[in-house]
Amino acid sequence: MTQKGHMQILVDADALPGAIRLVLFRAAERVRVPLVLVANQSLRVPESAYISSLAAPSGPDGADDRITELVEPGDLVVTADIPLADRVVEKGACALDPRGQLHTEETIKHRLAMRDLMDQLRTDGAITGGPPAFNRKDVQAFANQLDRFLTRHC
Repeated sequence: MTQKGHMQILVDADALPGAIRLVLFRAAERVRVPLVLVANQSLRVPESAYISSLAAPSGPDGADDRITELVEPGDLVVTADIPLADRVVEKGACALDPRGQLHTEETIKHRLAMRDLMDQLRTDGAITGGPPAFNRKDVQAFANQLDRFLTRHC
């Protein structure tokens, strides 16, 4: 947590859907929680006392490594990256993916194992393709889960 009992939201923003970004902006303003978008490039964010962006070092894991450095117990990290979610949960934070799935100590190892299994099945050619296209239901699931999390932690 950033300062005496206050949590922050860190966002793996490189591939974040725009609709999720807007949900996060509104939530940060509503509950007055720091929101930091971390990406491999400079991002434009609304002018706000609660919203900021941070350019991470370039490279495949630059943003992930920076988020892992910044995260504190009790924080929330928004990411679709399951290995990053595992890293932040190990540090006492929670992770929320853009489709609304919350990852905690109780759930992350199972989710990581499923991700690895699906990756292996794709590599072996047993299955093809990836997840379904991102849609409105995903945005609503994310907004609902974010609201539940913020209600419990703010």
